[in-house]
Amino acid sequence: MSQRTDAAAEVLLERKGCAGVITLNRPRFLNTLTLNMVQQVYAQLKKWEQDPETFLIIIKGAGEKAFCAGGDIRAVSEARNTNQEMLRVFFRDEYILNNAIDSCQKPYIALIHGITMGGGAGVSVHGHFRVATEKSVFAMPETAIGLFPDVGGGYFLPRLQGKLGYFLALTGFRLKGRDVYTAGIATHFVDFEKLGMLEEDLLALKSPSKENIADVLETYHAKSKIGQDKPFVLEEHMDKINSWFSANTVEQIVDNLQQDGSSFALEQLKVINKMSPTSLKITLRQLMEGSSKTLPEVLTMEYRLSQACMAMTLVKALGQLQPLKGAFVLLQKARKPLFFCTAWGNPSHVEPCHLPLCLYLAAQHCLEKKLHDVISSICKWH
Repeated sequence: MSQRTDAAAEVLLERKGCAGVITLNRPRFLNTLTLNMVQQVYAQLKKWEQDPETFLIIIKGAGEKAFCAGGDIRAVSEARNTNQEMLRVFFRDEYILNNAIDSCQKPYIALIHGITMGGGAGVSVHGHFRVATEKSVFAMPETAIGLFPDVGGGYFLPRLQGKLGYFLALTGFRLKGRDVYTAGIATHFVDFEKLGMLEEDLLALKSPSKENIADVLETYHAKSKIGQDKPFVLEEHMDKINSWFSANTVEQIVDNLQQDGSSFALEQLKVINKMSPTSLKITLRQLMEGSSKTLPEVLTMEYRLSQACMAMTLVKALGQLQPLKGAFVLLQKARKPLFFCTAWGNPSHVEPCHLPLCLYLAAQHCLEKKLHDVISSICKWH
């Protein structure tokens, strides 16, 4: 029976066959997560985990564009001015859900077709199985908005091959199609046109074990030929990526890219120079620390980081514009870089600066009202 199948609901929670099925149901907003969705999914996940008639859990996104593009930035932006408590609860409950998925006693299958970013990674990568398609797009783009790759990014990213996770975290590089599988984000790859059939076959299983489920997934995976002959998009660069991103500081990574001078290195340098320097430093430290921590320890660390990043109000941030000794950027178009770094400093440790996020949200708010020449950010260590 269905627990909640109202088509207007943000998330659909249904019992189908032997499975509990979660459908993130905000296709118009790329299935971004709200606090309500997070809380509903967690509560139902715990119920299904204890239900002897539920043998597996499937999570998917409504529509064909996205599995889940992350957290609802608009809601976060509005909450900064009206509901500080919601910000604390949202991050706390989101991370609790991430941990519950990791520790779930029932096989958890994420069908990560389409855009899968930020919070979308949090409700997929910690599960037992992740199925990508040729339309999958994976990225952790948080350094572009003054944040860090949370939802357990400090745990799963440094555990990818070599320094791939560090590269993805700092540059926000997008993996597409079969590359999502090759990189280790997905456990299986299935043609999109077969995804519905795969789900039906999973639902039709009778009291399946985890091994039975894995066999079905492997059967579909083995039959998929799309992109099979193409090399991994970063294959020819992995040795250099492993070398460049083995540095212990962002400054050294930047120096490595500059000294290499190849077109690929300079392209990544250009990307990094558009990111928030504060976020880059926090992210590098986050992954270094997380590489030796358990997921619960990483999520605890990330919760503290999230609250530090949210702690400064917009008024306080704007009040700090005058004393800062950096250059500023006028945000003339929505696609202009949000951050402009005049020079890299050399702090001995990370001291979170919360200005980038505040100004990003302010700029977003003004862009929605079609205002122009908004100061986007100031980002210079001092």
